[in-house]
Amino acid sequence: MSQGSFTGGFFLGALFGGVLGGVVGAIATQRLTQAEDSDLDFGELSDELKRNLSSVTQEERMELARRGLEDKIAQLNSAIEDVRSQMSNGHTPTESAPLPRTYPDPGN
Repeated sequence: MSQGSFTGGFFLGALFGGVLGGVVGAIATQRLTQAEDSDLDFGELSDELKRNLSSVTQEERMELARRGLEDKIAQLNSAIEDVRSQMSNGHTPTESAPLPRTYPDPGN
């Protein structure tokens, strides 16, 4: 096998893989978008209100997710503070205050 046919085959395979990956990605994206659109059921609302709600829904979802994450972070911070206060109250021997050093009396 010569170096030229290997290089040509490699680039042909890369091109074919790129095209095939692009087609599969486009089809998957289209199906996911259709599934998200079908999840939005606005009932018997006016067309204008449906358009407004569909444009805001993604932003509202992101805002709710952000708030949920902030709540979880606050819970974690509270748990960390509880553990830190328990450790500082002497529940662990490594966190206890150091003993004072005793020095020999220089007068002896």
